[in-house]
Amino acid sequence: MLLFSIIYNFVLIVCAIILLPVILIAMIAVPKFRAGFWTKMGFYNNLTLNPEKKTIFFHAVSVGEVNAVETLIKKTRESFPDSNIVLSTTTGTGQEIARKKLGKTVNAITYFPFDFFFSINAFLNRIKPDIILIAETEIWPDFVYLAKKRNIPVYIINGRLSPHSYNGYKKFSFFFKPVLAQYKGIFMQTEDDAKRIIQVGANPAVTKFMGNLKFDIKPTMNESEITELANSLKLNNARLIVAASTHRGEDEIILDAFKELKKEFSDIKLLIAPRHPERYSKVEELISHSGFMYGKRSNKDTFETNDIIMLDTMGELMKMFSVSHFAYIGGSFSNTGGHNPLEANIWGKPVVSGNCVFNFKDIYTFLTATNAAKLASTPAELTNDMKRLLMDNDFYKKACEDTHKIFDENSGAVEFVINVLKEH
Repeated sequence: MLLFSIIYNFVLIVCAIILLPVILIAMIAVPKFRAGFWTKMGFYNNLTLNPEKKTIFFHAVSVGEVNAVETLIKKTRESFPDSNIVLSTTTGTGQEIARKKLGKTVNAITYFPFDFFFSINAFLNRIKPDIILIAETEIWPDFVYLAKKRNIPVYIINGRLSPHSYNGYKKFSFFFKPVLAQYKGIFMQTEDDAKRIIQVGANPAVTKFMGNLKFDIKPTMNESEITELANSLKLNNARLIVAASTHRGEDEIILDAFKELKKEFSDIKLLIAPRHPERYSKVEELISHSGFMYGKRSNKDTFETNDIIMLDTMGELMKMFSVSHFAYIGGSFSNTGGHNPLEANIWGKPVVSGNCVFNFKDIYTFLTATNAAKLASTPAELTNDMKRLLMDNDFYKKACEDTHKIFDENSGAVEFVINVLKEH
């Protein structure tokens, strides 16, 4: 593995030098590429931890992964009150959500280092982690190699490897096999995920099925807080459709469906939450041309005089599901592979989506076996699925009940990881 690391670092550095002009232009043109740059390069001097305590380190790439590990990290704090807990992300939006949700739970939130030996060594020298848990299938060859050299166990938790991704990984199994051998444990969301990563090169002896952390998420508001939110939005008993994490091309589909449904159901309202902040202006333009009165969450607009509100603030989507009638989960008509439907289901709300959900195929397999989720092949079919949830009260009630059943039957992943920490 030493020779592998030397060659890997050489290639990485050469590529970085060759691509430096492109990287600089991207950093100037796109602010998100600048997020945490110097920290990622190895400048972790602003981090201060108690050296007398053991340190548990979690890495969660971006918003989705932070949401997935939220309950686990809170349980870790409860189970190990005398340990340092450090959380890193890769993206700026991940940092923002991490600070909002876990700023009072962890001892430090920072950026994950670039996979250069000097960046990683600076990180490990400063953090001095006793155990490293990386959420989902984030594979950084030099990071895991240098951690193992220091006898720091590294685990993949909540790992997933979709059939789509598997085909790409399998072609480069000669590269991934020695890297995967460095992990102390590789814990996957499903039995099929475990089988796939073993075929890529993971050691069967340390690869296990753990379940999905996302089934262990908990509602973050009580009934009075939900009522307060509904009142602040001035829903006035209107039925709210939340269109979550929409991508380019999906906003038009949702607006067309809303226009059609509004003819029959005059009480409905729509909240659109674009996935990427840089699309806010474009989505607002689309809404303005829809003919409906609209507002923006950043302006504290309400549904009292508006049919549509665009959610253009960070960290509020999860709680908006709590006051919805049902949710549309985006990325499912845009070849993106979908987003996590459980963030709506946890509030007892059914979801509708397009049928391109390969990122969450296994979750949707559970959900669509009941009425907790419906997948549509076309926009017209999506509109019909929405219509049934608005028109058929018995069907809607059963769909809501099924969301609770899904969580009752599939929880336990958090306890799995806590047991690993206790064994360590």
